[in-house]
Amino acid sequence: MADTVGAASLSITRGPRLRETKKGTVRKHIINVKVRNEIGVLARIATLIAGKGYNIESLSVGETNEPGVSRMTIEVVGDDIVIDQVVKQLRKLIDTIKVRDITDLPHVERELVLVKVHTPTSRARDEVLRIVEIFRGKIVDVSPETYTIEVTGDENKIRAMLELLKPFGIKEMARTGKVAMRRELFSEEAGQE
Repeated sequence: MADTVGAASLSITRGPRLRETKKGTVRKHIINVKVRNEIGVLARIATLIAGKGYNIESLSVGETNEPGVSRMTIEVVGDDIVIDQVVKQLRKLIDTIKVRDITDLPHVERELVLVKVHTPTSRARDEVLRIVEIFRGKIVDVSPETYTIEVTGDENKIRAMLELLKPFGIKEMARTGKVAMRRELFSEEAGQE
Protein backbone atom coordinates (compact mmCIF):
# COMPACT_ATOMS: atom_id res chain seq x y z
CA MET A 1 0.00 0.00 0.00
CA ALA A 2 1.42 3.37 -0.92
CA ASP A 3 0.67 6.63 0.83
CA THR A 4 1.71 9.98 -0.58
CA VAL A 5 3.35 12.51 1.71
CA GLY A 6 3.82 15.75 -0.16
CA ALA A 7 5.52 14.81 -3.42
CA ALA A 8 7.33 11.76 -2.02
CA SER A 9 5.88 8.28 -2.09
CA LEU A 10 6.09 5.98 0.99
CA SER A 11 5.56 2.28 1.08
CA ILE A 12 3.92 1.08 4.30
CA THR A 13 3.62 -2.57 5.18
CA ARG A 14 0.74 -3.37 7.49
CA GLY A 15 0.09 -6.57 9.39
CA PRO A 16 -3.14 -8.48 9.26
CA ARG A 17 -6.15 -6.30 9.91
CA LEU A 18 -7.58 -6.96 13.37
CA ARG A 19 -11.31 -6.86 13.91
CA GLU A 20 -12.23 -3.59 15.56
CA THR A 21 -14.57 -4.08 18.48
CA LYS A 22 -16.49 -1.22 19.97
CA LYS A 23 -16.95 -1.56 23.69
CA GLY A 24 -20.50 -1.39 24.89
CA THR A 25 -21.84 0.43 27.89
CA VAL A 26 -20.50 -0.85 31.19
CA ARG A 27 -23.40 -1.94 33.39
CA LYS A 28 -24.55 -4.67 35.77
CA HIS A 29 -25.36 -8.01 34.17
CA ILE A 30 -27.28 -10.82 35.85
CA ILE A 31 -26.32 -14.25 34.56
CA ASN A 32 -28.23 -17.40 35.52
CA VAL A 33 -26.26 -20.64 35.22
CA LYS A 34 -27.69 -24.13 35.79
CA VAL A 35 -24.86 -26.55 36.59
CA ARG A 36 -24.31 -30.12 37.64
CA ASN A 37 -23.64 -30.10 41.35
CA GLU A 38 -20.03 -31.32 41.09
CA ILE A 39 -16.78 -30.50 42.88
CA GLY A 40 -14.88 -27.58 41.32
CA VAL A 41 -17.68 -26.15 39.16
CA LEU A 42 -17.82 -22.88 41.11
CA ALA A 43 -14.03 -22.50 40.92
CA ARG A 44 -14.02 -23.02 37.14
CA ILE A 45 -16.77 -20.46 36.62
CA ALA A 46 -15.11 -17.89 38.91
CA THR A 47 -11.77 -18.42 37.15
CA LEU A 48 -13.35 -17.94 33.73
CA ILE A 49 -14.94 -14.63 34.77
CA ALA A 50 -11.77 -13.42 36.52
CA GLY A 51 -9.78 -14.37 33.41
CA LYS A 52 -11.80 -11.78 31.47
CA GLY A 53 -10.79 -9.16 34.03
CA TYR A 54 -14.11 -8.87 35.83
CA ASN A 55 -15.00 -9.13 39.48
CA ILE A 56 -18.09 -11.01 40.58
CA GLU A 57 -20.19 -8.41 42.40
CA SER A 58 -22.68 -10.92 43.77
CA LEU A 59 -22.96 -14.70 43.68
CA SER A 60 -25.68 -16.97 44.96
CA VAL A 61 -25.72 -20.76 44.55
CA GLY A 62 -28.36 -23.23 45.61
CA GLU A 63 -30.01 -26.51 44.72
CA THR A 64 -32.89 -26.59 42.27
CA ASN A 65 -35.93 -28.85 42.12
CA GLU A 66 -33.88 -31.16 39.87
CA PRO A 67 -31.68 -33.68 41.75
CA GLY A 68 -27.96 -33.00 41.29
CA VAL A 69 -28.52 -29.60 39.65
CA SER A 70 -27.70 -26.21 41.19
CA ARG A 71 -28.52 -22.72 40.02
CA MET A 72 -26.05 -19.85 40.19
CA THR A 73 -27.06 -16.23 39.96
CA ILE A 74 -23.98 -14.18 39.13
CA GLU A 75 -23.90 -10.38 39.02
CA VAL A 76 -20.99 -8.93 37.05
CA VAL A 77 -20.32 -5.35 35.99
CA GLY A 78 -18.99 -5.18 32.44
CA ASP A 79 -19.65 -4.16 28.87
CA ASP A 80 -22.13 -6.09 26.73
CA ILE A 81 -19.53 -7.47 24.30
CA VAL A 82 -17.25 -9.08 26.88
CA ILE A 83 -20.17 -10.36 28.98
CA ASP A 84 -21.54 -11.97 25.81
CA GLN A 85 -18.16 -13.71 25.36
CA VAL A 86 -18.22 -14.84 29.01
CA VAL A 87 -21.72 -16.31 28.53
CA LYS A 88 -20.59 -18.18 25.40
CA GLN A 89 -17.53 -19.58 27.20
CA LEU A 90 -19.63 -20.59 30.22
CA ARG A 91 -21.82 -22.62 27.87
CA LYS A 92 -18.73 -24.58 26.78
CA LEU A 93 -17.85 -25.72 30.31
CA ILE A 94 -18.57 -29.40 30.75
CA ASP A 95 -20.71 -29.07 33.90
CA THR A 96 -22.95 -26.23 32.68
CA ILE A 97 -26.45 -27.17 31.61
CA LYS A 98 -27.92 -23.78 30.74
CA VAL A 99 -26.54 -20.23 30.75
CA ARG A 100 -28.60 -17.09 30.24
CA ASP A 101 -27.90 -13.38 30.65
CA ILE A 102 -31.27 -12.16 31.94
CA THR A 103 -30.26 -8.52 32.34
CA ASP A 104 -32.53 -7.26 29.56
CA LEU A 105 -35.29 -9.83 30.08
CA PRO A 106 -38.21 -9.30 32.45
CA HIS A 107 -37.11 -10.88 35.72
CA VAL A 108 -37.63 -10.91 39.46
CA GLU A 109 -34.62 -10.41 41.71
CA ARG A 110 -34.29 -10.52 45.46
CA GLU A 111 -31.62 -10.27 48.09
CA LEU A 112 -31.70 -10.92 51.82
CA VAL A 113 -29.95 -8.77 54.40
CA LEU A 114 -29.50 -9.26 58.14
CA VAL A 115 -28.64 -6.02 59.95
CA LYS A 116 -27.74 -5.60 63.60
CA VAL A 117 -28.67 -2.05 64.65
CA HIS A 118 -27.71 -0.22 67.83
CA THR A 119 -30.92 0.55 69.80
CA PRO A 120 -29.96 1.63 73.35
CA THR A 121 -33.12 3.65 74.10
CA SER A 122 -36.83 2.95 73.85
CA ARG A 123 -37.14 5.88 71.42
CA ALA A 124 -34.50 4.34 69.12
CA ARG A 125 -36.26 0.96 69.36
CA ASP A 126 -39.61 2.53 68.38
CA GLU A 127 -38.11 4.38 65.41
CA VAL A 128 -36.24 1.32 64.14
CA LEU A 129 -39.40 -0.78 64.52
CA ARG A 130 -41.33 1.73 62.36
CA ILE A 131 -38.63 1.59 59.67
CA VAL A 132 -38.71 -2.21 59.73
CA GLU A 133 -42.51 -2.20 59.33
CA ILE A 134 -42.35 0.24 56.40
CA PHE A 135 -39.92 -2.05 54.58
CA ARG A 136 -41.88 -5.20 55.55
CA GLY A 137 -38.94 -6.58 57.44
CA LYS A 138 -38.78 -8.65 60.63
CA ILE A 139 -36.99 -8.33 63.91
CA VAL A 140 -35.32 -11.75 64.22
CA ASP A 141 -33.22 -11.16 67.34
CA VAL A 142 -33.33 -8.75 70.27
CA SER A 143 -30.73 -7.90 72.88
CA PRO A 144 -30.70 -5.14 75.51
CA GLU A 145 -28.96 -2.77 73.06
CA THR A 146 -29.59 -4.13 69.55
CA TYR A 147 -32.20 -5.32 67.09
CA THR A 148 -31.27 -7.77 64.35
CA ILE A 149 -33.43 -7.14 61.30
CA GLU A 150 -34.17 -9.36 58.32
CA VAL A 151 -35.33 -7.79 55.05
CA THR A 152 -35.71 -9.20 51.56
CA GLY A 153 -36.15 -7.17 48.42
CA ASP A 154 -34.46 -5.70 45.42
CA GLU A 155 -31.25 -3.73 45.64
CA ASN A 156 -33.01 -0.33 45.82
CA LYS A 157 -35.25 -1.37 48.71
CA ILE A 158 -32.32 -2.70 50.71
CA ARG A 159 -30.20 0.39 49.99
CA ALA A 160 -33.03 2.71 51.08
CA MET A 161 -33.59 0.82 54.32
CA LEU A 162 -29.88 0.79 55.15
CA GLU A 163 -29.69 4.56 54.61
CA LEU A 164 -32.49 5.06 57.14
CA LEU A 165 -30.82 2.72 59.66
CA LYS A 166 -27.33 4.28 59.41
CA PRO A 167 -28.01 7.10 61.91
CA PHE A 168 -28.77 4.50 64.60
CA GLY A 169 -25.45 2.77 64.06
CA ILE A 170 -25.15 -0.43 62.09
CA LYS A 171 -23.08 -2.79 64.21
CA GLU A 172 -22.97 -5.70 61.78
CA MET A 173 -24.45 -6.69 58.44
CA ALA A 174 -24.64 -9.89 56.38
CA ARG A 175 -25.99 -9.81 52.84
CA THR A 176 -26.75 -12.67 50.50
CA GLY A 177 -25.97 -12.56 46.84
CA LYS A 178 -28.74 -11.62 44.48
CA VAL A 179 -31.05 -14.38 43.27
CA ALA A 180 -32.96 -13.79 40.07
CA MET A 181 -35.43 -15.65 37.92
CA ARG A 182 -36.87 -14.79 34.53
CA ARG A 183 -40.54 -13.84 34.55
CA GLU A 184 -43.01 -15.95 32.60
CA LEU A 185 -44.74 -13.94 29.91
CA PHE A 186 -48.46 -14.45 29.47
CA SER A 187 -48.70 -13.25 25.90
CA GLU A 188 -47.81 -14.29 22.38
CA GLU A 189 -44.12 -13.82 23.25
CA ALA A 190 -44.26 -16.80 25.65
CA GLY A 191 -44.59 -19.25 22.77
CA GLN A 192 -41.57 -17.84 20.92
CA GLU A 193 -38.90 -19.41 23.13
